[in-house]
Amino acid sequence: MTSKALLAAALLATTAPACADTVAITADRMIDVVAGKTIVNAVVVATDGRIVAAGPASTTAIPAGARRIDLGAMTILPGLIDMHVHLSSDPTIGGYRGLEYARSFSTAIGVTFAKRTLDAGFTTVRNVGSGNLDDIGLKQAIEGGYIVGPRIVPATYSIGATGGHCDATEFQPEIKVETPGVADGPEAIRAKVRQLRKWGAEVIKFCGTGGVFSKTTTVGGQQYSQAEMDALVAEAHMLGMKVAVHAHGTSGINTALRAGADTIEHASLADDESFALAKKSGAWFSMDVYDDDYILAEGAKNGVFAESLEKERAIGLKQRQTFQRSVRAGVRHVFSTDAGVYPHGTNALQFAKMVEWGMTPLQAIQAATVNAGEALGRSADVGALAPGRYADIVAVAGDPLADVRVLEKVAVVIKGGAIARDAR
Repeated sequence: MTSKALLAAALLATTAPACADTVAITADRMIDVVAGKTIVNAVVVATDGRIVAAGPASTTAIPAGARRIDLGAMTILPGLIDMHVHLSSDPTIGGYRGLEYARSFSTAIGVTFAKRTLDAGFTTVRNVGSGNLDDIGLKQAIEGGYIVGPRIVPATYSIGATGGHCDATEFQPEIKVETPGVADGPEAIRAKVRQLRKWGAEVIKFCGTGGVFSKTTTVGGQQYSQAEMDALVAEAHMLGMKVAVHAHGTSGINTALRAGADTIEHASLADDESFALAKKSGAWFSMDVYDDDYILAEGAKNGVFAESLEKERAIGLKQRQTFQRSVRAGVRHVFSTDAGVYPHGTNALQFAKMVEWGMTPLQAIQAATVNAGEALGRSADVGALAPGRYADIVAVAGDPLADVRVLEKVAVVIKGGAIARDAR
């Protein structure tokens, strides 16, 4: 071959498109979460990680030469989405125990917890707050193929007021700690939003009220004014980011809703006005209604502060009652566990609790699929088995519409058209 021919061949190799990878996934049943129905003898066809066709085998052609993944008698549904996790937090290291570990420890354990989360069928998560930019590092490592885990929508640091839930309130003043998320006043808060976006945040999380695990704060006490919340939400929205607000107390919830927050995390003491405001604005409730069981059973052993356990005893049942009332009122919900407060990889335990407190199995599944995709602003990518979206699929034995607890034992996880876990 001449030198010109060699050069031409090299150029062709670098410019010619790679051969498309097409896979056909078949199963006895598929849950169409948008239509709310089950499709029998289902086929999902994906090319280069995205779905090109999905439906019954009678009308969905399988291209010649496609790879096959036959899931037999199983039920398939979209990869699950958890809208509230902390991948670099270990619930067994509570209170002051975290001071025994290097800062890099949190990133390291996040690698394990990311894999556990994906293995449990959660192919996308929203990581709403981490130290050391852990969520950015994990996201980059997953996308670069260095480690295994779900798609991550990172918030980086949670924003909060001085002395509030997102500040370090567990130390005496002479002990200096970094508080990179703290900002007070509208202009400082706007600057903080811009800074977090520069560091890689794709969603903004802020603390609008006190919380269970922070010292010196009441659970429901409001911690940002209307003007401060207005500035934060306006800045984030201008930059194209959604806003999640940690809010247990009624006034903080309603102030955040008036400011235009997109999701209300916890929403424990929401009232009828909260429901009306959420329905009017299109906001979502993001309620971790399983946590109470784990915190009260294991918290003391894990080192959780005694005052935090008291706050949990005061708020847990009320949160579940609010969840029940909000479902009846027609408030929109997404699936959120606060994993990191309870063990990663057990996220699906919450489905049964959502059903126990008023949802149908379909509503609970939709909260973790189509609703979550919409709330993320990423319906083009995740949340349903439909053309254009990632081929993120989970398979279970049995019918989750009849018994939602089958989702606690996901047998197969497919991410981007490739098998990530196969426990058949």
